Amino acid sequence: MNATPNTLTLQALSALSQPDFVSHLDGIFEHSPWIAERAWAQRPFDSIDGLHAAMLAVLDTASTAEQLALICAHPELAGKEAEEGTLTTASTGEQRGAGLDQCSKGELQRLRSLNKAYRERFGFPFVVAVKGLSRHQIMDGVEARLSNDRDTEFARCLQEIGKIARFRLDALFA
Repeated sequence: MNATPNTLTLQALSALSQPDFVSHLDGIFEHSPWIAERAWAQRPFDSIDGLHAAMLAVLDTASTAEQLALICAHPELAGKEAEEGTLTTASTGEQRGAGLDQCSKGELQRLRSLNKAYRERFGFPFVVAVKGLSRHQIMDGVEARLSNDRDTEFARCLQEIGKIARFRLDALFA
């Protein structure tokens, strides 16, 4: 996210041009500025709830291909991007907050094996809002969700992305 907390009010955000609006909301939805671009038309926003709802409405009316691209824009937890240091700032903080940067060698091996099994089964990465979860809860969650069907998991990933977006909006406007 480009803006630092407390630098912009919702009233000021609502008054911005579409490119500036999108720039300030960069990273709310991982590598997917199209959501903010489309939500811009719903201005003005008088609450974080209203902004979040407008962004979720864009997501809900997006094509299946766009939704899949959004899911696939999310990095695997403790995956290659984390190892290479190429996660977004928001993802880095979220994964660190869940203790994923403190995995033992065995835990890392388990998580990466679960990530691989999940991607092979569903065709997209496991997505969960990690805030408030431990690394053990996350690994158990991947394992549990492997028994779901693809449609259930697709919908669940979109729900989790909505939660992540809300946490990021709350942080931006804290």
